[in-house]
Amino acid sequence: MAKQTDKQLAPERPATDFSSLKDLLAFCKPYYPLIIISLVLAMAGAIFSIVAPDLLSQMTDLITEGLMASINLDAVVRIGLLLVLLYGLSFLFNFVEGFIMATVTQRVSKKLRKDISKKINRLPLRYFDSTTTGDVLSRVTNDVDILGQTLNQSLSTLVTAVTMFIGSLIMMFYTNWVMALSAILSTFIGFGLMTFIISKSQGYFAEQQRSLGQLNGHIEEIYTGHDVVKAYNGEQIAKKDFDEINTRLYDSAWKSQFISGLMMPLMMFIGNFGYVVVCLVGAVLTMNGSISFGVIVAFMLYVRLFTQPLQQMAQAATSLQSTAAASGRVFEFLTEDELEAEDDKLINMDQVKGKVDFQHVAFGYTEEKTIIKDFNISIEAGQKVAIVGPTGAGKTTLINLLMRFYEVSSGAILIDDVPIRKLTREQVHDLFSMVLQDTWLFEGTVRDNIVYTQEGVTDERVKEVCQAVGLHHFIEAMPEGYDTVLDDTVTLSTGQKQLMTIARAMIKIAPLVILDEATSSVDTRTEVLIQQAMDKLTENKTSFVIAHRLSTIKNADLILVMKDGDVMETGTHQELLDKQGFYADLYNSQFEDVS
Repeated sequence: MAKQTDKQLAPERPATDFSSLKDLLAFCKPYYPLIIISLVLAMAGAIFSIVAPDLLSQMTDLITEGLMASINLDAVVRIGLLLVLLYGLSFLFNFVEGFIMATVTQRVSKKLRKDISKKINRLPLRYFDSTTTGDVLSRVTNDVDILGQTLNQSLSTLVTAVTMFIGSLIMMFYTNWVMALSAILSTFIGFGLMTFIISKSQGYFAEQQRSLGQLNGHIEEIYTGHDVVKAYNGEQIAKKDFDEINTRLYDSAWKSQFISGLMMPLMMFIGNFGYVVVCLVGAVLTMNGSISFGVIVAFMLYVRLFTQPLQQMAQAATSLQSTAAASGRVFEFLTEDELEAEDDKLINMDQVKGKVDFQHVAFGYTEEKTIIKDFNISIEAGQKVAIVGPTGAGKTTLINLLMRFYEVSSGAILIDDVPIRKLTREQVHDLFSMVLQDTWLFEGTVRDNIVYTQEGVTDERVKEVCQAVGLHHFIEAMPEGYDTVLDDTVTLSTGQKQLMTIARAMIKIAPLVILDEATSSVDTRTEVLIQQAMDKLTENKTSFVIAHRLSTIKNADLILVMKDGDVMETGTHQELLDKQGFYADLYNSQFEDVS
């Protein structure tokens, strides 16, 4: 727990800038035609709205003039119908634009999540050793959602706002340049304030996204190990770490939301101030006979069309800051170094006996610290190999290298005289059945959990394996037997979960078996049953057993005694006891601890 927490509280990277949006734009390239059509429709809808005030000005002048004589109803109706047409087309174009962008948004979000899912499978374990699960989940959910919202709303809003802004500016100067300058000067201050606020708030949005990812990682970590936290009275430490991250999130979120919240009131004030200026200047010009009353009506609308885009651009700019931060996190993940491509590896091992050789293998998680040094051992097919040693000796690391979860720094590992580096990782994984100390069950039926990825497994085979590990009677007693869905309503003991994962490993037809502390969570009686079942079901299979309880590996064909990455001793249980060496000391110390 402490290790993860330290990583979460590590110094942060620099704030994300808008350059990260280039990656999002490149990702959206296949959808450019649809996006362009959508944006053109948004511009057209905005243009229709911009033309309308000029028609309203004409209608107002006709009505004003008619008050002195008679109103030309035909002309008024004609202009009114034209206005209805323009507003109707504007609505239609905006509707189609919204439909297109909603479709594009969901497709982009779907593809992003799909690419992230593929990326997860292509990343080395080294990445996940330094990144919390919650942070990765935050990128898949929160950050992708933010990108989708921007595409769906902010992009079209920004284009519409720019079109409105430029179009209303042109129409104002076309109508009356004095009134236009008055309106512009009254709202000019908005540009300066908006630019200043955006420059100050950008870092807060990036910090908000990072802190949110850290908070998700911390919560996922703490509640996954909730029992351990409570057993060790670690609630205060967990609460302290949570409060630190939560405070950082609060500070960055408060500042970013407060600053973004200033945009709307500020723009509304500038817009209202613009109305006042237009009315005063318009009144003076009307008194002088320079303009008609209709021009004032038109400018009242133009001021709204001129200032409203400022509000929308401010909102879009605020949203783009969150998007830039989210985009940086998503595409940073997508550009992480992947596992080496293996398309050129065409070797196919059909008949594998299970002979394994370690030849001068060396490995270290970092270049500065080597864990396994010049490791050499030859294991015959069908042998049961036990790997023992103190914590940190390199036992699990050896298995990770054998499975190609990590690559050796030097040397080679061979299966049936074929270096595993010449096989694809999928081929290597197919050669092994594996049971880890930490159990993993998914929400599905008991049968689905046991069969997992294997195809063509009969019900009889499933029952045979479950009988071998002592699970059959327990499963039969469940409400739906093998069809019982394992969800929150089904309670399994740690030992029962472990037995299911062992059954899953047995169901797979693989020439090699790995058991990493597979019996550590079961009682003594169940442990004996498992040992007997494993001896029977691993016949003619090469098996590797990592065990701390040395009493469980007495029948191993070969025991590797490891310390500090080196093999100290090799031999059978009795041979190693007769040597009175390191293994004998380990074995005797366990019985002394028990007594």
